[in-house]
Amino acid sequence: MSEETPGFEEKPDVPADGTPEEPKAADSADQAEGAAPAGDATDVALLAQLDQARTALTERTADLQRLQAEYQNYRRRVERDRVTVKEIAVASLLTELLPVLDDIGRAREHGELVGGFKSVAESLETVVAKMGLQQFGKEGEPFDPTVHEALMHSYAPDVTETTCVAILQPGYRIGERTIRPARVAVAEPQPGAAPAGKEDQKADEESGGPEEG
Repeated sequence: MSEETPGFEEKPDVPADGTPEEPKAADSADQAEGAAPAGDATDVALLAQLDQARTALTERTADLQRLQAEYQNYRRRVERDRVTVKEIAVASLLTELLPVLDDIGRAREHGELVGGFKSVAESLETVVAKMGLQQFGKEGEPFDPTVHEALMHSYAPDVTETTCVAILQPGYRIGERTIRPARVAVAEPQPGAAPAGKEDQKADEESGGPEEG
């Protein structure tokens, strides 16, 4: 049985250099140093996500604006096509009615537009006028090849330019669109004939000037 040596107490182990260990203080310092870099990395990650979200929002906004512009263009194109198709359909229908309108005009010229036939003819003329049909072509107006079709040609001493002297068939238009030109007889000035004003001036020059009173 061993005997305890009196006067000696047990002491904790001490390192060889004599410096006591401080584990708690060292652990706290390590935790503080590790906490700071972790916070910075979190902020950087959040900023990167925010930038990505802003970029995605800008792209989606541009896509939405482009789709809206394309839709507006599509609506305008559809409306324009609808109006064009309507105009073509109306013009086709009215073109088929032109011979009937020509017969009505000839009957009116010969005094045959009477009774029930007159009422029906006037009703038809009212309907086609509401649909936009306009008649044109008058005697005495200058000849315009874009709206007139010359079927007869002659010379006349009393005209100073190519003139419509007779309307053989009236022309018709819808708005600015001509669906049939006016068929006319035209007259041109006599070849070599001078206008009336120049003839009077030439006569005055040959007689020595106007007579004095």
